[in-house]
Amino acid sequence: MTAIVQNLVTSGVFELDGGSWNVDNNVWIVGDDTEVIVIDAAHDADAIADVVGDRAVRAIVCTHAHNDHVNAAPALAERTGAPILLHPDDRVVWDLTHPDRAPDGELADGQRITVAGTDLTVLHTPGHAPGAVCLHSPDLGVLFTGDTLFHGGPGATGRSYSDYPTIVRSIRERLFALPETTTVHTGHGEGTTIGAEQATSTTWPEA
Repeated sequence: MTAIVQNLVTSGVFELDGGSWNVDNNVWIVGDDTEVIVIDAAHDADAIADVVGDRAVRAIVCTHAHNDHVNAAPALAERTGAPILLHPDDRVVWDLTHPDRAPDGELADGQRITVAGTDLTVLHTPGHAPGAVCLHSPDLGVLFTGDTLFHGGPGATGRSYSDYPTIVRSIRERLFALPETTTVHTGHGEGTTIGAEQATSTTWPEA
């Protein structure tokens, strides 16, 4: 069975730099009838576990460590036994939310994560956060971008540990090199395609 992609939307609060905002997050579950990975365990471990059911969770993959993307990760890891994987450059952000609980493993650029016979390649795409990553599956024709690329352009860079020229470079050099037909599954809101975002990128502010 080829891996399928499931989407769960959870709601909670994003907190950084002394501010807080109510947000809806996309949680992505990729796998088959027996095993899955969870991309961005946001807000509600019980809701995520309900969608997973009795399938084995091979990994909890963090596209970055802002609290709204990782706040349910430890609880989900405890419930499922799955390791939490994070790029080491985002450990400083992770520690803001989970100072007493380290991730279980590191993500690296070019690393392949395999689930249900399907490979997802880790692309290090800093800018929104220093250790932000995207996950690309050529077999499924999809890219999971976290908060690096949205329908309408780059993710936010107005807060600590972010940088606009860096995120634009990540998108243009790493993501726009992918096929234009690639479906983009984002960390919040509706999806898009690489081609659609490439077509509108000429309107972005200069990096």
